[in-house]
Amino acid sequence: MATIKEIAKKCGVSVATVSNILNGKPGASEATREMVLKTANMMEYMPSYVAKSLKTKNTRNIGVIAEDMTIFSIPDIIDGITEYCEKVDYKILLTNLRLYKKYNDRYYHREDYFGIVKQEIKKFVAMQTEGIIYVTAHERIMHCIPEDLPIPAVMAYGYTESRKIPSVVVNDQKAAYELVEYLIKKGHQRIGVISGKQDSIHTQDRLLGYQKALRDHHLIYDPELVCSGDWTRRSGYECVEKLLRQEVTAVFCMNDLMAGGVYDRADELGLRIPEDLSVVGYDNRELSSYYKPPLTTIELPLHDIGYRAAEVMMELLAGKIKTGIKELVYQVPCDRLIRQSVREIGSVN
Repeated sequence: MATIKEIAKKCGVSVATVSNILNGKPGASEATREMVLKTANMMEYMPSYVAKSLKTKNTRNIGVIAEDMTIFSIPDIIDGITEYCEKVDYKILLTNLRLYKKYNDRYYHREDYFGIVKQEIKKFVAMQTEGIIYVTAHERIMHCIPEDLPIPAVMAYGYTESRKIPSVVVNDQKAAYELVEYLIKKGHQRIGVISGKQDSIHTQDRLLGYQKALRDHHLIYDPELVCSGDWTRRSGYECVEKLLRQEVTAVFCMNDLMAGGVYDRADELGLRIPEDLSVVGYDNRELSSYYKPPLTTIELPLHDIGYRAAEVMMELLAGKIKTGIKELVYQVPCDRLIRQSVREIGSVN
């Protein structure tokens, strides 16, 4: 590939003239401009975007820090980030911390890896990325991004509790409300719940959605109809018998894996879904569509979370978001997927 000096020599003009023409600056005659551009194309000139970006401090790169690419939620979020960045002609530089591979889910409640995060942030700053998006495995409150960061930052699928660093999260409460309301409109009044881990923000928000749906439809909240699971299929299997003793007609499982455990135990007990027990899940894991019958569930907007996080980043870079006034939280809505796991038993006003 040719250099600017070689093009200048070929055209018999100065290096400065060639540089100005290739960078779209005025000053040269139309004949000289055409000659230089034609020669550059013939000699397959390729501009050095790295050198140019270092000079202008406009790299059009966004750093993305992922907690662990093997977690089911993260690839779709990053795909959403990538799609929006492609749309606005930005590239992403990705680092995978592999936290789940190293520590399993024990790292969710630790802060000693925050030092690792800050080192990765420093690397991105040194590489002159224009902003950083941190992608979590699941929603929780985290303070791993320094408040005094010299470039904008956004957290996808987690809360920063910051007035400077926006959080992009799922609207779990509204989605749970709509799912439980669907059960109520199908005639179910005794609706059991198999929750996730009690310290999870997902669990807390989904339980609030359940409670509000009951209240708005004049049904009394009964804590005996709530069984604490731990997101595993086994916990769904173990919890459903307790709920059956409470004579529930439907079970709201806070993820699809626990719903699978309900299917397993119901089959052992000779119960048919949905004829004897209606079941709904959450997350729309791929396996949920293969349950027999296919599971009614909530689709997490993971791709949309990534897309919105990148969009918020560009708004920060353009100065369209005012920081420092209030905590910045952007909620992304979910979609409800109606399948064959719920039976209608009458209507409730």
